[in-house]
Amino acid sequence: MTPPQRIGVLTFHRCINYGSYWQARCLVEGLRERGHDAVLLDHQSSRINLAEWRCALRPIPEAPQDARYRAKTRKFFAAFEALPLSPPFPLQAPEQSEPYDLVLVGSDEVWNLSHPWYGGKALFYGEGFRAGRLAAYAASFGNQSGALDPYWSAQLSRFDAISVRDRNSQDIVETALGMRPPLVLDPVLQFAHLVPKAAVDERPYALVYGHGFPDWLIRAVTGWAQRRDLQLLSVGYDNPWADMQRIDAGPLEFAALMAGSAAVITNFFHGCVFAVINGKPFATAPSDYRFNKVRDLVAALGAEAHMVLESADECRYDHILTQPLDPLIARRIASLRAESEAYLDAVLA
Repeated sequence: MTPPQRIGVLTFHRCINYGSYWQARCLVEGLRERGHDAVLLDHQSSRINLAEWRCALRPIPEAPQDARYRAKTRKFFAAFEALPLSPPFPLQAPEQSEPYDLVLVGSDEVWNLSHPWYGGKALFYGEGFRAGRLAAYAASFGNQSGALDPYWSAQLSRFDAISVRDRNSQDIVETALGMRPPLVLDPVLQFAHLVPKAAVDERPYALVYGHGFPDWLIRAVTGWAQRRDLQLLSVGYDNPWADMQRIDAGPLEFAALMAGSAAVITNFFHGCVFAVINGKPFATAPSDYRFNKVRDLVAALGAEAHMVLESADECRYDHILTQPLDPLIARRIASLRAESEAYLDAVLA
């Protein structure tokens, strides 16, 4: 056991996004479970709030406005206020935050310089904080690739310890610093026991999570569901091809719907993560924006079979959406969980 420390966790903790919410909650609660005084660093920006809320209320710009997105957003606001938060401070003035023994940056796309509203914000590279030490846990560059500008490489060099959650981010850090950082699990995978597993009482369904699915995947999935006599339930986003819509689900409802599903169809990173922690068969065809994250996740877990292409036939869907997950996936998670635990032990020592 290490002495309790005051830890500030720096991430995208106010995004209206199930994955962002749960990774932030799991990391800070996982640290508190270890006996540390951990809080989420509550950076504030009215400009970014407006951008986030505008996207949340109309995440699919070509679709008409829908009041259910407003209800979903209100549930997120309530969930945010229940998180362990630091006193608020301006996004552009991290020096106004309280001092901490450790500032831990991550998870999420905290280093993605092309993020639509957080990209290029130096505080996610640790600038300005009054911290005894600076470390990163499961940080990611998201869809960014290629070499960093020397300025950002220099910012990374100030970290006392770095870990990332995907191979693409490993490559970027290695090019910038000449060292390959360890690969660790996303907090939802690392602290899966902190996610409620109580299922909702619904007719058997397969869960659809995401939007902008390609037509070929829609045809394949609806055909599979008809063959299995399963309804398709879309959570968080309007997918008109699904039988049921739960657009207004809050973070806790999302977790319950995942736990109660028969299978998961997703093009989101955390859609795959929630399928895995609940032992659900799944299929994913990530969008260009999320391709790096999803590709590297399924590769790390030995779940490549669940990432489908247009050429996949009916038999492929019948297998990956119906059969139990390959035991190799659980073994890979157990191994990475031990490595992630060892990394945290070293950072907190």
